[in-house]
Amino acid sequence: MVRVIPPARPRKLAKVPFVELADGRLQGVVSSGSAIERVYVSSVAAGTYAYACSTNNNRPCGGARGGFCNHIGALIGEAVVQYGAERVARYLRVDVADGEPTAQSLHLTMSGTKPFPAGSKAAASVFSRFLRHLAYLELPPTTAPVPEMQWFASTREVA
Repeated sequence: MVRVIPPARPRKLAKVPFVELADGRLQGVVSSGSAIERVYVSSVAAGTYAYACSTNNNRPCGGARGGFCNHIGALIGEAVVQYGAERVARYLRVDVADGEPTAQSLHLTMSGTKPFPAGSKAAASVFSRFLRHLAYLELPPTTAPVPEMQWFASTREVA
C-alpha cells in the first residue's frame, strides 16, 4: 500500500487549478487575471530555477521578462499550500538563508534566474495532464471502480 500525503492546507482552485512537483520542476496551470478563457502554464526547474510561462496556446507571458511573473509567484504560493514550504524547497533544491522557508522566501531566493531557452517544451504535457484531471470531474458520481483511476492509493487496508 502506498502512503498518501494529505495537502498541507486546503487550496482554493480558482487561481491555480493545477500544481505539481514533477519532471524536475514545479509546474502547473494558472488562471489569467484578465480573461476567463485564458490560462498560463508556468514552471520553475529544480536546481537552476530556470522558468517558463506561456498561455495555453503557447504565446509567451508578457510579465515573465527578466524575472518571475505574477503567474509563477501564484504557482509558488499554491505549491506551498499544497505540499508545504519545506517539501517545495527540498524538491527545488532551494536553500533559504534565514529560518523556515515560506512562499515569499522561496520566491526571493529563486528570483533573478534566466528563462528556459526558447520557452518550455514541457508546457504541452503539463496542460495535457491538467485537461485529463478535469475530465475526471465530468464522470458521473459512482461507487463502482473507475478503471483509469486504479493506480490511486486506496484508503482500505489490503490483506
